[in-house]
This record gives sequence, structure tokens and C-alpha cells, in this order.
Amino acid sequence: MTVSSSPTPFTRPVMAEIFPQDRTDRFFEALLGDAGEGAYDIGLVYVGESEEQIQFEFHLRQRPGRCLACNLTYGLPEVFIRHPVIDMAGLIRQIDSRICNGKRCGTWRLGRTQEVSRTLHVLPLSIGLVPDHQGSNRQR
Repeated sequence: MTVSSSPTPFTRPVMAEIFPQDRTDRFFEALLGDAGEGAYDIGLVYVGESEEQIQFEFHLRQRPGRCLACNLTYGLPEVFIRHPVIDMAGLIRQIDSRICNGKRCGTWRLGRTQEVSRTLHVLPLSIGLVPDHQGSNRQR
């Protein structure tokens, strides 16, 4: 089952709209006082879905000349959950607004950092799907 009648409403352009590239610089500006001090770029990637949930990943990609060390990324789930620039509640609302299969976003969970490679770490985001009894999701 898909979240819409098309293959997925979460194409790369849509994901870039939901989580724009400039959010990385704003995050590091707020966190470190200088966007140039960030060791990685943050992107949100659609992974897949089932009847009960939809999966995304935050991709943390090492910036040129920087080191994506584990100690920089392992505490991030807690930081992302609370940080106003990441705005998890707003992010979930944007995802919810694009679901049009009679479901809506329910509870969500940001998982622990996974080291895919020296230059890529990911944080899995799982969002439960529940029936949309209010019919707030429209066909797009």
C-alpha cells in the first residue's frame, strides 16, 4: 500500500521542500554559532512504507575537509527531537499533509545513529500510520 495513488508523494523535490538544504546551516548556526563549523550536511530521505508505518532517514553526509566522527552524531536523536530548527513536530505535519490514502501520521520515533560509512551516518525516522477518521488528508 502506498500513501497516495501515485508511486510515492515523497520524491526528491518534495523531500527538499520538507527539509530544505539551508536547514543544515541554520542548525549549525544555532548550535555552534557558525554554520561553517558543521562537519556534515543533513538531508531527509524517504525509505519506504507499509500499512502501519512510513520510514525516512536523516542522512548526515560529511562535508569536504571535515570529519564525521561518531562522537559528533551519536547524541543527535535527542538533539533533533528538541531542536527548533529541526522542528520535528513541523516536519511530521508536513509529511502528514502529503499522505492521501485514508491514513494520517500517528506516533513517531527517531532511532539511534547508524554509521553506514566514514562519510555517511543515518538516523532512522519511523512514523506510525493511523486511520484518518476526520478525512483531513486530501487526494493530491
